[in-house]
Amino acid sequence: MMEENIAAIATPAGKGGVAIIRISGKSPLALAEKMFTPVGRVKVTDFEPYRMYPGRIDGGTFEDYGLCVYFKGPQSYTGEDIVEFQCHGGESIARGILKQTFRLGAKPAGKGEFTKRAFLNGKLSLASCEGVADMINGESEAEVKAGYLLYSEKLTNKVRGLQDELKTLLAGIDVSVDYPEEDIEEQHIAELKVSLEELVAKIEQITATYAVGKKIKSGVTVAICGKPNTGKSSLLNRLLGYDKAIVSNVAGTTRDAVEGVLEIEGQRFNLYDTAGVRESGDFIENIGIERAENIIRSADVAVFVVDMAQGGMDEEDKRVLEMVQDKPLITVVNKVDLSEGIALDGADVYTSALTGEGMEKLKQLLYQRGFGARTEDAAFLIEQRHFDALERAKASLQKAIHACAVEPLDLIGIDVKEGWDALGEITGETATEAIITEIFEKFCVGK
Repeated sequence: MMEENIAAIATPAGKGGVAIIRISGKSPLALAEKMFTPVGRVKVTDFEPYRMYPGRIDGGTFEDYGLCVYFKGPQSYTGEDIVEFQCHGGESIARGILKQTFRLGAKPAGKGEFTKRAFLNGKLSLASCEGVADMINGESEAEVKAGYLLYSEKLTNKVRGLQDELKTLLAGIDVSVDYPEEDIEEQHIAELKVSLEELVAKIEQITATYAVGKKIKSGVTVAICGKPNTGKSSLLNRLLGYDKAIVSNVAGTTRDAVEGVLEIEGQRFNLYDTAGVRESGDFIENIGIERAENIIRSADVAVFVVDMAQGGMDEEDKRVLEMVQDKPLITVVNKVDLSEGIALDGADVYTSALTGEGMEKLKQLLYQRGFGARTEDAAFLIEQRHFDALERAKASLQKAIHACAVEPLDLIGIDVKEGWDALGEITGETATEAIITEIFEKFCVGK
């Protein structure tokens, strides 16, 4: 438990119904006694944990009527004693009450310091803390769900299971090294190799989920591409439900990529309306075309837009198709309101940005091409840091497997220990101070 009390406003800035001031540390209840007057004869020092008490809150130069609740450690978020004041939600009220806690000895909490104390007091693993940040910063339902699964120790439990198996193997190695018998050591190495191969397979099962997890965290990048004047900008505006891109009959109007965010079934899709790809003598337009080509090549999904009213596919269309042939593709025949009855071999959906025809089917196709099967209620690896740590653990264990054929047990044990250490960076057991500091810098003050 930390010696000093820390305090911060735990609710967002601005006017609202309620603001919360949080205090955590060794003696927040003693501090609360100096600034809270409960209704009735009850004393602050006699507060029952986890129960709301109404009363007057002293803000130093003013008073407010609100609530006070006491959370007794270690059964609290931080593992320490916590007191929270709930006051009216004006910025000046919350700031004034916070300043009064400082006058009475509390220290300003740093970014994520409440959650950091939860980690240091053994209430949360490091991965779980990152899940809290992902939930807070999530921009889609899928990100919030994935963050919650991380917060609820799904990944931590898997990783600790791997660490426990490695710990057992290391204990066996130590015994064999201390009591060497040649025939027993050979048998032990053979069994160790099999166990390590099984552990590598388990790690690969976890890292295989990162491809989807990365999309959940960052969103699916969708490039709306095609030659000029096929209705790409109108299609983007229709999908978003508002005018984001400039629409004009003049070819080359879109000079740079226009971005919009769309949520489909809880998943975030980052849509880019790219400049029409064609040969152009306009220097500025060529810069836009070059950027469009870069976005198209790096996109997770490409929406290839064709306007059949222009006479069907031509060389410019084929040039775009060459850029997207190695990625999930949705071929859209647009402006069907102007070209009824015209069909295109290989078309996935026929749309009209003007009438909205085909838009729901296009959204379904975006989800299918982006994720395949539905992703809800599944745990995915979503943090690059965790993926890198698992990859390093796998590399160390693969090195140990190779060493089984040529090295003695004590040297094999070094590689196995390196694998255990890499996994410990996820749970926090072997994370450096630099890693811990970087993680909590992502938090807001008050959490």
